Amino acid sequence: MAAVPDPKMSAHACREACGACCIAPSISSAIPGMPHGKPAGVRCVQLGEDLRCAIFGDPRRPACCSGLQPSEPMCGDSRGYALAWLTQLEIDTQPEQPERV
Repeated sequence: MAAVPDPKMSAHACREACGACCIAPSISSAIPGMPHGKPAGVRCVQLGEDLRCAIFGDPRRPACCSGLQPSEPMCGDSRGYALAWLTQLEIDTQPEQPERV
C-alpha cells in the first residue's frame, strides 16, 4: 500500500519576487562574495534584483541553500509570512547561550 502524501509538504514552487530564504536565515558557510557567510536578516549578495539566486545550480552554492526547499508551511501565502517564519526558525534554532552570573 502506498503512503498517502502530506498535502502540506507537497511540491511547492518558489514565489515570484520573494527571496525570503536569501535574507532571513544566517549562513555559516562561505558564499561567493561573502567569504565568512551571512548573518541573519542580511540580504545575500547573490540575491539578484529579481529576487532570484544568482548562483542557483552552481556548485559554489552552499549546501544549506540547496537543501532548503520551499514548502507551504514555510512560504505561507505571502513574502511577509515567509520572512517572519524563517526569522522565527532562525531564533528557534540558535544554540542556547549560557546564563551570565
